[in-house]
Amino acid sequence: MTHEEKRERILRVAERLFAKQGYANTTMEQIVDALGVTKPYVYYYFRSKQEIFETLSWTPTVACFSTMDFPPDDHRPAHVKVIEGLEKLIRATLAHYPSAFFPYREPQVYRPEYMAAQKQVANHFYDQLCPLLEQARADGMLEFRETKITALAACSLAGFLYNWYRPNGRLPPEEIVKELTEAACRVIGLRTRRKKAPPSPARPAKPRQASAQRARKPARPSA
Repeated sequence: MTHEEKRERILRVAERLFAKQGYANTTMEQIVDALGVTKPYVYYYFRSKQEIFETLSWTPTVACFSTMDFPPDDHRPAHVKVIEGLEKLIRATLAHYPSAFFPYREPQVYRPEYMAAQKQVANHFYDQLCPLLEQARADGMLEFRETKITALAACSLAGFLYNWYRPNGRLPPEEIVKELTEAACRVIGLRTRRKKAPPSPARPAKPRQASAQRARKPARPSA
């Protein structure tokens, strides 16, 4: 087993324990026992339980908040990028279950430095999303009022998965992705066809200028 495989095994075992009984009720001793190894083995890869928890949380944070990063040469319409990014956000949240839900369940656990880094990544996400929303609205493909509120509302559909999602629930993950993406499209006001721009107000017609010959009063013929 390689170095990375051993590290990943520690993370997966710890993830199951954190998900089942929470951060406070999970100890390093329990992680070590579940792995069937010694404490020095785990401490070789991680300095503390908190480092394990934050490592588990950081991977889905980056995966979710990078879904609006499109290459500069991607010239597709803005609304296409928005929909694709929201779908990827929902899909990444499910793919990284349950660690993607840790920040929502136990936000008090993280160090201030970690929270600052997480906020920076989140701000970058919305800095990408909001201009795309506004461009798509200007293109006539979205209909909404407040940009930031609309962005937060659409993304909250993925965020609140932690309240109700179960891996073995009635709907498979792909169906959940489809349903939530369609719901997000309704939140952002996706149109089936481009909205026509309102006609410009008609300018008043300029009066025709009479020619100098017509405008000038004809002189009386001399007697």
